[in-house]
Amino acid sequence: MKLRYCFFLLFVSVLAHAQDAPNAIKRAQLRTPTVATLPQSGQLLTLSDAIGQAVQQNYQVQINQSQEEIARNNYTKGNAGYLPSLTFNGNSNGGLQNSRQTFLNNIRDPLTLSGAFNRTANLGMNINYVIFNGYARSALYNQLQQLVQVGTVTTRANMEATMANIATGYYDVVRQLERLIAFTQALDISRERLELARANFEVGTRSKVDYLSAQVDYNVDSAALLSQQQALATTKIVMNRLLVRDPLTEFAVRDTIVARNNLALAPLQQSLNSNNPLLAAAVLNRTLADIDVQLANAQQLPLVTAQTGYNYQFIDNQGGFGIKTARTSALTYNLVATIPIFNGYNLKRQIQNAKVGTIIAEKQEADQKLQLQSALAQTYQLYANSLRLLNLEVLNNQLANQNVDIAYDRYRIGNSTFVEFRDVQRNAINAQTRLIEAEFNAKAAEIELLRLSSTITQELGQ
Repeated sequence: MKLRYCFFLLFVSVLAHAQDAPNAIKRAQLRTPTVATLPQSGQLLTLSDAIGQAVQQNYQVQINQSQEEIARNNYTKGNAGYLPSLTFNGNSNGGLQNSRQTFLNNIRDPLTLSGAFNRTANLGMNINYVIFNGYARSALYNQLQQLVQVGTVTTRANMEATMANIATGYYDVVRQLERLIAFTQALDISRERLELARANFEVGTRSKVDYLSAQVDYNVDSAALLSQQQALATTKIVMNRLLVRDPLTEFAVRDTIVARNNLALAPLQQSLNSNNPLLAAAVLNRTLADIDVQLANAQQLPLVTAQTGYNYQFIDNQGGFGIKTARTSALTYNLVATIPIFNGYNLKRQIQNAKVGTIIAEKQEADQKLQLQSALAQTYQLYANSLRLLNLEVLNNQLANQNVDIAYDRYRIGNSTFVEFRDVQRNAINAQTRLIEAEFNAKAAEIELLRLSSTITQELGQ
């Protein structure tokens, strides 16, 4: 009786220990690494480092900065016509002359010259100045200033777009890493199931169909893992292209995707209307169209120009004819007034076209504003919906993990078939990947909202 009681206590103790020990699913989950612990080759890349490198190296940003520099160089009073032009002219010509001259009636003895040098030199300096050109130069100076501002906002627009692309690409790498971890965990669970099916088949408690099905599912999960490894490699190549470096450069990422949940629509709309560079460029283009009208109207007014100069001439004639030497200096001036009267209605046509250009620019500004506001509204709806989906997928993922844990125990003791367990496992994988996609979609929408509202530099460029 005592012996039976001892065996009973031993059985209860072993059973309790087996219940406390983690099953195969829990063991696989414990073995699964995170993005922070997953072995990765290459130098660690942070988001701030990626943005700094991309903004500095991006070819389009460099082109825009060079174009902005050209616009700044052109923004001068001299280029607008406020300053006079000063020119200097100088020329000198001469030659060596040999001659023999005889005179009628022998009025004088024959004259023979050998190597006679003749030279004429002219020096002059002229100043040209536009006194009045129908206020065109003030309009032109304003136009040059607006072009500088257009270059500035264009550069800013490309920098913000580059930052958004880098941030989205960076978190896409994180997404692919998280998917890789999910598929690695799924393969680990399939390996546990395969080992259990093999052991059961060898002792005769399960059929060979069960064992072969476990082998097939393990191979399917292996193929899915290989495909995900390829997807990760492709995403890294795209990221390297954005960073303007060798596409095969290896790098490690240790971040996780955490989407903000506190973005409000009204502040984003206000920031878009006041700061968005694309909208600012449209406003500047409308101003440039107004300036074109001013320049066209200026051609109807008189053009008054003035010119003054100083000229000096030097003559040295050793040829024996006419003047031997001469020195001449002169101060000159010239005033010209040009009044347009008729040029075949071309001026009228130019003014009409310029006015039509202002209407076009105004419509383009309104269209650009509407497009940006629509994009902001759509992106915010996507952002809000992505946050709701994210909360739902977090719960679904927890339930799916609990379900696969229970399903494995039922399959292990023979209360369910391999088909039922595989269906539960597939649901768990899908729930995990949907959670990852929901996290990324919410983060991508957040980044796009920051770009549209032109707050991305303050949020990500610190």
